Amino acid sequence: MQLERRDFLKMSAALGAAAAVTGCSPEVAKPVAPLKPTGPETLNWSSCLVNCGSNCPVRVFSRDGIITRIETDFYQKDEYGHHQVRACLRGRSLRQRVYAPDRLKYPMRRVGPRGSGQFERISWEEALDLVAGELGRLRETYGPESTHFTYNSGAGYSFSGKQCLYRLMNLTGGYLGTYGDYSWAQLYKAAHYTWGDANLGWRGSSNSEMKNSDLVLLVGHNPSEIRMSGSGESYDYLNIIQAKQKERAEKGTTFKTIIIDPRYTDSALGKEDQWVPIRPGTDAALMEALAYEFITNGWHNQAFLDKYTVGFDEKTMPEGVGYEESYKAHILGDGPDGLKKTPEWAAPITGIDAATIRQLAKDLASAKAPFIHVAASLSRQAAGENNLRAAHMLPIILGQVGLPGTNNGGLCTGASLFAPSMPTGNNPVQKKISFFTFTQAIQDGKNMTVLKDGVVLPESELDSNGDGKLGTDIKAIINYAGNALINQHAETKKTEQILADTSKCEFILVIDNWMTPSAQFADIVLPDVSWLESEDLVNQAYAAGDTGTLIQMSTAVGPMFECRPVYEMCVELAKRWGVEEQFTEGKTADQWRAEFYAKAQEATPELPNKDVMLKQGIFRKYLPNGSYIVLEDFRKDPEANPLKTPSGKIEIYSSQLAHKAATWVLKDGDVISALPKYVPTWDGYQDLENKQAEFPLQLTGYHTKGRAHSSYHNVPWLREAVEDAVWMNPIDAESRGIKAGDMVIVYNKRGQIEVPAKVTPRIMPGVTALGQGAWYKGFGHKVDKGGCLNTLTSQRTTPLSKGNGQHTNRVEIKKA
Repeated sequence: MQLERRDFLKMSAALGAAAAVTGCSPEVAKPVAPLKPTGPETLNWSSCLVNCGSNCPVRVFSRDGIITRIETDFYQKDEYGHHQVRACLRGRSLRQRVYAPDRLKYPMRRVGPRGSGQFERISWEEALDLVAGELGRLRETYGPESTHFTYNSGAGYSFSGKQCLYRLMNLTGGYLGTYGDYSWAQLYKAAHYTWGDANLGWRGSSNSEMKNSDLVLLVGHNPSEIRMSGSGESYDYLNIIQAKQKERAEKGTTFKTIIIDPRYTDSALGKEDQWVPIRPGTDAALMEALAYEFITNGWHNQAFLDKYTVGFDEKTMPEGVGYEESYKAHILGDGPDGLKKTPEWAAPITGIDAATIRQLAKDLASAKAPFIHVAASLSRQAAGENNLRAAHMLPIILGQVGLPGTNNGGLCTGASLFAPSMPTGNNPVQKKISFFTFTQAIQDGKNMTVLKDGVVLPESELDSNGDGKLGTDIKAIINYAGNALINQHAETKKTEQILADTSKCEFILVIDNWMTPSAQFADIVLPDVSWLESEDLVNQAYAAGDTGTLIQMSTAVGPMFECRPVYEMCVELAKRWGVEEQFTEGKTADQWRAEFYAKAQEATPELPNKDVMLKQGIFRKYLPNGSYIVLEDFRKDPEANPLKTPSGKIEIYSSQLAHKAATWVLKDGDVISALPKYVPTWDGYQDLENKQAEFPLQLTGYHTKGRAHSSYHNVPWLREAVEDAVWMNPIDAESRGIKAGDMVIVYNKRGQIEVPAKVTPRIMPGVTALGQGAWYKGFGHKVDKGGCLNTLTSQRTTPLSKGNGQHTNRVEIKKA
């Protein structure tokens, strides 16, 4: 409460000074001298822990417990390879975020309908009693599998974060598990069935291998907007590309950068040699046309395909499967559909002319070491699994895998240094659902099945056909540091109706820092401390680029208001459930942190002692394990280093997928295929539901520089820096009488949003795009004026991963 009083006094002083400036009489408002600081300015290092993949360090200056300014790492000479680890504009705005007007300050209980945002303040004791009582009642009545964690990624702590909640739930019976996530669900499946390891979809070669490449192909990848940190992929990409271009200019070397994307992104802007715009969701058709050129011109690496793959031609097919089912037959028109996948076939689908496709094929085939990076954005399409599998065929068919300067198509591996996290233990509940089907599980989880809905069950609960039911509905939800309860989930108006029904999901707990759209649907809200009020040792996450960084967070400003760390909340709940000793293991929070730090030093002996780290804040190491070439060992010796596929080889034809295609129950239009292939989809360019006339425009989402998913949307600075507007090509805008800056309604049968129009040739005709993550403002209204993309997206799952096809949408746009 002392902090609140100081803020009030400072605000009063500022108002008094303002009154004097505006000429108000002393009788109305007397000037008040600002309070003198009571102590020197203090420096603490902290971190931005949002899920952009690059937890960046920030320098937090405070005086008398109040943050005065935020700076980033700029105190050492910035030389690439030992460069500054600079936070982007998001991290630099953390003071505004911590002191945002919608900051949660104390526990609250819902008093109005769910979603109304009507709450009353309650004490911590009452709040924790209510949480323990309601979760305990529901878990006892319906079983622990009736408790669900919605997907969350807004606070990447090592110590006091979601790991504590998972640990507590596991000690008290477990919870309904999930697989997949909103970013990479289809990517995991594509990698699993191609390489035998889901991680190989996001553990490709190091960025540094681009130095050894003569052609860099980015398919949907946009590091300059999604990986902006000073040590992350954007910095690596820019430095390497610029160095290669300089070498080309000075020495005449061969090098080319090609970007395939519906938008001309900030990763292009003159840094690319060629931009190839493509219609969203049609990537697989392009990849098949490129494969046709490779095969018919003899550019494919037959020796590599014979030795390392299954399913390319008649020589490499599984036993009992004929040539007509092979990849080569499919491409050449010898397969069941009888279609030759020529550039002329692909051109009207993709929007890329046949001559461009042929030249692209020639460039790729001519490259000595093509570095191919396929973005996770392809994973968020209605046929994302096939888009990714088809894109990964490019390095496979050329035999450009496991060699210097190449990549398997996966996301680049980020350098990493070890920072231990709170152990969660094992979940006693072995049932799992796709992360994207939680709204379905609220409504009718008890009837969700393995073969229809992708439910994962223990073998003992499967019938002779491999099927079985989940057998329970979701009755309780825990939403920690996430906005996927409503904002980042799909078809927001439908989700709103599902969550509003308290007879279905009976209890929702939200733990967060701000009153997000998801928090408005809570029954109980508990205020967590922010990152700047926390002590922790964190690694710079999975997309830190080629520099591994550890950050020692400390604080001189918290906890603020009545906020508490999650660890303390869990200790209190553990007391109420009788598992305090098991949860804490008899250790205090400081003892846990000391143990974690000691383990980090064991893993990285060069890491200085904690007292030193508290002062210097960060420890960095460029390429701590050297430059990584994905599948290098497999390429050198496939017998000694087999893949984890059933064959031990790269599986172009997957017998596992052939079995699923024959046994799973699919919706009309959905396709699971043994081969990677282009599949027309619902709401796609070749729309299976015939919505082209009513909704003629494709709408795709993208990540903006002003947010990481939905995090930071409540910072006005960032809303000014990055406009939330729907991108439209001038041809589409003119035909609708729309000019740049006009307020427009973007709509389909799922909802309506109101946003400004950005009219630009940087997007291809027939395609529109909107930055995802804006906070929903449509509760009880027909039109969402917050501009939340998911007001328009569908809850229909993709066929294989049961994931989200949230970049697959058809809409119409009119002036507001």
